[in-house]
Amino acid sequence: MKRRDHIKGLMLLPLAGTALPISSLMAASTEGLDDASTDPKPNIFQSIGVEPIINCRGTFTIIGGSIERPEVRAAMEAASKDFVQYDELADGIGKRLAEVTGAEWGMVSAGCAAGMKHITVACVTGGNPEKLIRVPDLAGFEKTEVIIPRHSRNTYDHSIRNVGVTVITVDTLEELENAINPKTAMIYLMAFDIASSEAITLEAVAKLAKPKNIPILVDAAAENLTIPCIHLQRGATVVVYSGGKAICGPQCAGLVLGKKDILMSAWQASSPHHGPGRDNKVGREEMMGMLAAVEAWISRDHVAEWKRWLIWLDTIAKRLSKVDGLKTVVQEPTDLSNKSPVLIVSWDPDKLNITGEEVAEEVGHSKPRIALGGYTEGSTTSIQITTGQMQSGQEKIVGDRLFDLLSQKRSPRSTAMAAASSTISGRWDATIDFFSSQSQHTLIMEQDGNWIQGLHQGEFSTRDMVGTLEGDQIKLRSVDRHTADSITFIFSGTVTGDAISGQIHMGEYRTAKFSAKRHVFKNGRQKIKVPSGPPLAT
Repeated sequence: MKRRDHIKGLMLLPLAGTALPISSLMAASTEGLDDASTDPKPNIFQSIGVEPIINCRGTFTIIGGSIERPEVRAAMEAASKDFVQYDELADGIGKRLAEVTGAEWGMVSAGCAAGMKHITVACVTGGNPEKLIRVPDLAGFEKTEVIIPRHSRNTYDHSIRNVGVTVITVDTLEELENAINPKTAMIYLMAFDIASSEAITLEAVAKLAKPKNIPILVDAAAENLTIPCIHLQRGATVVVYSGGKAICGPQCAGLVLGKKDILMSAWQASSPHHGPGRDNKVGREEMMGMLAAVEAWISRDHVAEWKRWLIWLDTIAKRLSKVDGLKTVVQEPTDLSNKSPVLIVSWDPDKLNITGEEVAEEVGHSKPRIALGGYTEGSTTSIQITTGQMQSGQEKIVGDRLFDLLSQKRSPRSTAMAAASSTISGRWDATIDFFSSQSQHTLIMEQDGNWIQGLHQGEFSTRDMVGTLEGDQIKLRSVDRHTADSITFIFSGTVTGDAISGQIHMGEYRTAKFSAKRHVFKNGRQKIKVPSGPPLAT
C-alpha cells in the first residue's frame, strides 16, 4: 500500500465525465447487496479512490471480515432511530442472549479482542470500581497474573497484556498446575488449540482451575457458533467470538458468553462507563446488530449455504479445468474455526512459469481485485479459494479472471542474477524513518557474490538477516520474533558507493524509509599489551 496515494474528494465520484454525490452512491449501494461486486452501479469505496475486493480469502479483518446479514443491517438501522439507556440495553441483550444460546449470560463488546480485555479487567478487579479506575496500575491488587499455555500465545493476547497483568507462559499441564497461585486472575486458551492439543486440553485445565475458582477464558474468535456452546460445556467460564467473522454480525462487535457475574463486571469495565474500557465503545446499533446476528444464526440454513459454496467452487474448478497442467481439489474442513470449503488449485511452477504467490499478488493488485492465498512447497505451487465470504455472481468473475491469467503463455524465467556492482561486506549504520519517528539500526553483512547473510540489530533485539545484491539493487529480510508477535522487515534499496537507501516493507505495519552508511571506525590503530598477571592494586 502507498500511504501517499492521492485521495479523491469525499463528496464526488468521477464517472464518465459526471460527478455523483455520496447520497446517490449510498442509495445505490443498498440495492442488491448480495451481488454487490457485480452491481454496475457506482461503488461507494470507489468514490474515495479505493477499489473494492472480491473476498476469496476468508474472514480477515484487514479486508473487512465478513458481510453483515440482512437481518443485522435491518436491526442496526432500526436501533439508530431511538435513544436508550445503555445499562438497560446491556441487561436486555444479556438476558436474550442467554435464552438463545443457553449460556448463563451474554454481552456485546467492541470486537472479540475488546471482549478479551474486558473479561481480563473483570477477573483482575472483581467488579470493584475502586480497582477499575486504577488499571493498568495493578499495585496492591490481589489478582495480577494470567496463565497462558505457549501454544495459545498469539498476537491477540495484547488485549490481555494491555490490562497490566503479568503473563505466565507454560508448556505442560504440570507447569500450569504449579503456576496457579493466589495472584492468578485467569487462564486463557485459544479454541483451536483446545481441539488439537494433547498436552493441555480445556477439560484438563478446568479440573485444576474450577476447584480454585479461577476463571477460564476461551478465545473462539473465528469459530462457528455452537448452541449450546461446546466450550462452556467442556469447562470454560467465558467464551469470546468475533462478530465480524463466521457469525456475520457487525465487524466492530464481539460476542461474549458465560458466567453472569464476570460478564456484569466486564460490562462495568466497558464503555459507556469510564475506566480502561472507555476506548472500546460499542454503540446501540452494533449491540442490536450482534443480537440479530445470533438470532439469525439459529435460523440460517447452514446446509444450504454449504451446498451453495460447493457449487461456486465447482464452477471455478470447471472453468480452470481447461488449462493444461492444473489440478483442483476441494477440501471440506470439519473444524469450527474458519469453517468453509476451500478449492486448492495446484501446478508445477516450472511448466506454467508462475507461482501461486505471484498469482495472488497479481489478482490482488489489479482489477478486478481478488483476495486469495498463494503458496509454494517443494516442486508444487498453488492458490486457495475460500468461499465463505464470496457473494453470488463472483464465482464467474473469479473463474474467468484466473483462467485468463493461468492460460497465458510465459517464457521460462531466467535464474541468472546480475553481477553485484559492489562489495558491501561489513557494518552499516542505518536510519529508519517511520511515520512519526526515527530509529537507528545496525546492519552487519557478509557477502558472497550475489548472496548476503548477516545480522540486523534493532532498538531492542538482534536477528539473523539474509538477502541478495543484483547490480546495485539490494534486498534484505529479517524477522523480529517474540513469543506472541513477529515483525518482518523486507528492505529494498539502491547501493551507491558507501550509501544505501530505499524502503522497508513491514506487512500489516506498512512501510518505512531507510538510509544506511558504511560504518567508519573512529578509534585509531594501537598495540595491545597483555598483563603478566593480576594487578597489584586497583
